[in-house]
Amino acid sequence: MTLRQNRFRAGRAVLTFLTACGALAGATLTGAAPAGAAQAAARIGPGVTYRQYDIQATKGPTRVHVLAVDLRDPRVRLDLLHPGAVAARAPVSQLADAQGAVAGVNGDFFNITETQHPGVEATGASVGPAIASGRTLKAAVPDGQRFGPALPPGTSTRDVLGMGVDRRARLDTLTLTGSVRTRWTRLPLGGLNQYALPVDSIGAFTSGWGSASRVRATCGTDTDRAAPCSTDTYEVTVRRGRVVAAADTPGSGPVEAGTTVLVGREEGARQLRKLPVGERVRVQRGLVASATRVPYRFAIGGYPVLDDGQPLPGLDGTTSAVRTAVGVADRGRRVLLLAVDGAAPYRTGLTIAEVAETLRGLGASDGFSLDGGGSSTLVARDPGAGAVSVRNHPSGGAERPVPNGIGVFTSG
Repeated sequence: MTLRQNRFRAGRAVLTFLTACGALAGATLTGAAPAGAAQAAARIGPGVTYRQYDIQATKGPTRVHVLAVDLRDPRVRLDLLHPGAVAARAPVSQLADAQGAVAGVNGDFFNITETQHPGVEATGASVGPAIASGRTLKAAVPDGQRFGPALPPGTSTRDVLGMGVDRRARLDTLTLTGSVRTRWTRLPLGGLNQYALPVDSIGAFTSGWGSASRVRATCGTDTDRAAPCSTDTYEVTVRRGRVVAAADTPGSGPVEAGTTVLVGREEGARQLRKLPVGERVRVQRGLVASATRVPYRFAIGGYPVLDDGQPLPGLDGTTSAVRTAVGVADRGRRVLLLAVDGAAPYRTGLTIAEVAETLRGLGASDGFSLDGGGSSTLVARDPGAGAVSVRNHPSGGAERPVPNGIGVFTSG
């Protein structure tokens, strides 16, 4: 079956479930028989509603859970759910309750395993950039080092979904910019709190990284995640602007506040060896957006599937799976958080092409795919309840610990 045929079938399925649910996107659709019962919209909080739908997708019946978030309501906002460290994981429900979110979904793909590098610890860190409450947490790993399905043509690990201080959600690309400066040289910074560094580069690790080993950052290459770990590495610790320690092998354990650990591989390692203990060093870093100058309140990695109302060319229309995705509508003023149910009757899920069509059918102009499979989780708190509850059925039978997610927060 061609991608065009799959898109047609997906569009017909979307039409069917929107007819059944009463057009969440506000459109009036006719001419299709209902595919299944649609739950009435439940109010979670100001500007936030939840529904679930049964739809007939290419590979069989699928249940989707959708949170609609109206950012025009000043009482609602989005932010990053995270466990306090980049290299750490926790279930979405635990992250939401700990941060006081009323709802949320799981987030970015992550370093889940290291079977190809025996003896190397899987960090649990996410693939793409991350910003929480306006604070930069990390940058993106090289494209060849990512976990998850193949990226659509023209996309990269630097792609993000974010919300600016203007309270508008948008898709963007965040690129690391930074340097390591001494009295006699300026070295480019190739990474920030990420589980994989580009070949020949230097990466910075701060207290935001956590306690996981930094060895994984020197394994693989820019194009081959499974390539052996580098044998040419070096690490220096910078505290209060001076080098205080050095080692041939990246270490582990928490990085103290006010301290930066610089890890180099290949040429980066050779440059770091030139820094003696006591040398003055200044580390600068930041993320530069390509689509806006508005500072981001939060940003999370994944990959685009829908751009200005059109599915991206080359989306997979054959592989169905449990998915999590985000739609952006009304020029960034409305966000749709979608998770597929992982219960056995619905586990066939959606193809990525169907995800794009589903988001478009809900009224989104832009769409973004997040981690799926056993990670797909959508939680919401009933009004008056003390904790969120998991609304979909995770395909693994229980929530999978994840490094981050999108949280919905309300006041009033």
